Amino acid sequence: MISALTYTLYQNVFTEKSRVQTGDQAPDFVLEDMSGNKVQLSDFKGKGVFLNFWGTWCKPCEEEMPYMERQYSHYKNLGIEILAVNIAESDVAIEAFIKKHDLTFTILKDKDRAVTEAYDITPIPTTFLIDKNGKIEKVITGSMTERDVANYMELIKP
Repeated sequence: MISALTYTLYQNVFTEKSRVQTGDQAPDFVLEDMSGNKVQLSDFKGKGVFLNFWGTWCKPCEEEMPYMERQYSHYKNLGIEILAVNIAESDVAIEAFIKKHDLTFTILKDKDRAVTEAYDITPIPTTFLIDKNGKIEKVITGSMTERDVANYMELIKP
């Protein structure tokens, strides 16, 4: 028991966790979309990527999704992609949310939370703005206004 406690304290206090941050290369990943297709982040090289982590139960997430959809309708033709990563919810819950908000951008499923953990997501919503070369330009935690979403998409427009 004491050795387990000592190890846990050592891991939490003396080892440095590497949080994904501004200036880093975005860690690559592969997740399934709602149709079961594999989507890989690195396939979007050359485009700006608005990488958003969210949940259907999250009120700030629900508020910003319509803003993201409206801005996506304009920016998708300018080289911006939205990848919205749902964290470990059922397909039924995700599909109901997509239908309710008429979302057309790519929704990805992180069923085992591997990508969520790799990006060290706390809290949600959290959004990573990734430039055309795969570099993280900005990390936003918390909700965004529609003006914020538009400004952020301008920031990563190729």
